[in-house]
Amino acid sequence: MHSVFGPGGLIAEHHSNYEFRPGQIVMAEAVQRAIENRHHLCVEAGTGTGKTLAYLIPAIAAGQRIIVSTGTKNLQEQLFHKDIPFLQDILPRKFRAAYMKGRSNYACLYRLKKAEHMPILEGLEDIDYFDVVRKWVMATEIGDRAELVDLPEHLSFWNAIDARGEICLGQKCPDFDPCFVTKMRTRALDSDIVIVNHHLFFADLALRDNDYGAVLPDYDIVIFDEAHEIEDIAANYFGAQVSNYRIADLVRDVTLTFIPDADVNSELARVCARLQQRSDRFFLTFLHSAEIYDGRYALPRSHFFRDDRESRAPSAAGESYLAVDNTLDSMIATLTGIKEAPPEIETLVRRAKQIKNEMEFIVTGDDPTFVYWYERRGRGVFLQATPIDVSGLLSERLFEKVNTAILTSATLTTGGSFQFIRSRLGIEQADELIIDSHFDFENQSILYLPPRMPDPRSPQYMSAAVDEIVKLLEVTSGRAFVLFTSVTAMREAYKLVAEMVDFPLLIQGQGSKTGLLEKFKKTPNSVLFATSSFWQGVDVQGEALSCVIIDKLPFAVPSDPVVAARQKYIESHGGNSFLEYSVPEAVITLKQGLGRLIRSTTDRGVLSVLDPRLRTKAYGRIFLESLPHCRITSRIEDLAAIFTASA
Repeated sequence: MHSVFGPGGLIAEHHSNYEFRPGQIVMAEAVQRAIENRHHLCVEAGTGTGKTLAYLIPAIAAGQRIIVSTGTKNLQEQLFHKDIPFLQDILPRKFRAAYMKGRSNYACLYRLKKAEHMPILEGLEDIDYFDVVRKWVMATEIGDRAELVDLPEHLSFWNAIDARGEICLGQKCPDFDPCFVTKMRTRALDSDIVIVNHHLFFADLALRDNDYGAVLPDYDIVIFDEAHEIEDIAANYFGAQVSNYRIADLVRDVTLTFIPDADVNSELARVCARLQQRSDRFFLTFLHSAEIYDGRYALPRSHFFRDDRESRAPSAAGESYLAVDNTLDSMIATLTGIKEAPPEIETLVRRAKQIKNEMEFIVTGDDPTFVYWYERRGRGVFLQATPIDVSGLLSERLFEKVNTAILTSATLTTGGSFQFIRSRLGIEQADELIIDSHFDFENQSILYLPPRMPDPRSPQYMSAAVDEIVKLLEVTSGRAFVLFTSVTAMREAYKLVAEMVDFPLLIQGQGSKTGLLEKFKKTPNSVLFATSSFWQGVDVQGEALSCVIIDKLPFAVPSDPVVAARQKYIESHGGNSFLEYSVPEAVITLKQGLGRLIRSTTDRGVLSVLDPRLRTKAYGRIFLESLPHCRITSRIEDLAAIFTASA
């Protein structure tokens, strides 16, 4: 590892921006030992460590197939298109690499051919777009939707031609050999390093024993980058979800499949129309109340069935559910009875059965190890059943089966301990390593805690927070992220601050995340007001970002059904949910938010947390001990010095 990472080593010889980072060598050696000894390893690698190369190089040296799972598709593509080619050029050991995305990212050749004769296009624009897609499919080797850079991000017809698993015909498909998913999997089988994202990894893990679900090749070693995100993503894939969109997709696909056959279609058309009508009526019960807005809500069993469990007297929602359930039975029977059926029949029947079974599991709500809830997003309603504690599942299905799992992130510990992340993920035995940031936070940053702030729950808090935000923006000449724990607080603060400063203000929702970041970088002295999606995975180097302000400690909303269920579970097992779950979770989120500021050795700036609980509550010490070591002040006049020192 020294011959690769050290001064005069391979990277120094070939990388124009090489910096010697002792922590990078320490991490690379720890990864190498873990692989050789078949141990699991948790590594918190501070910003600037160079952790990507620190895990990739020993992984390549292992000479085995290794899965690298990243937090986002953007990081996944950066690894494959930037880091991997660099290492393929300089390392003496030759290796192959592949990247895999979820199947819905790829075009389906079979469905595309059928779609040419189906009414799936909504307007003249779609006709032009479809023609572009058809020509692209004939030329592309990969078939990844991301290659269509000149088309809109959302194509209305894409879900009618994509290759998602639930519609796949498998080896019965006439286009199985040239299929983009088949080619993707073949490339992965021929590769030493396979790069995926967490969503694909856990979708595959949840369906690993299902012939129609498994996509990833077999592996003995897995590396998780941004491992702090694993729990929530895994929980989603080990649960069940049914939405009005999912049923509408089934109805559409059944209808389109049998359009050419008038006799069959006439019978199925009645079933499809009835299912769509009854589905609309059922999901409308979640949209009726004017008091229910977009968000996540508990779904008690009493929503569907009154009285005791034996009588199962249905409520109005329960009656609507039973109507949908009966119509799904009719669709399954009708599809199964079709003679000389096309190859799609098997997948359509399977999809109808899956929806029926998952819907029954959610509606009956009988498994106490799950939390039952629903989410509203616009006109979409998503019914969910989520395992309350995934530690046992992950222990049994992942950590006990693979030889080595490497978990790394800049934010894995709370108060210097990995206990929280290990307990949440079910990692009983693991080596541990904490590497401080390569950056000099002591001289590059300063943490400002206002001297007098009211309690965050008081009516006076917003006014006081806005006053502090304005003071900070004046000191830093804008150039700031102002991050909030709620959309309501973000909008209110934005409106008030806009009346008090002349800096260009941007707010989340004005455009796409990528578009807003580009505008922020290009607009001098701009200020971005944002919520959770900008707390992590955002990289703005240089003086364009010189201040990060956080309004409140990012405790999870206690009314969120999943959070509430996890807290109740901990309490029922004799634990303290606030100290064992709420505080550690908030610490990791806060570290992510503040980590947006210092992204290079030349960055300088101001960190600020407006919440007085950092100092007034005993648990505030855990937060402060978990943050990078930097100067702390409550004097606004001390902040200018950080920029004077950099001049």
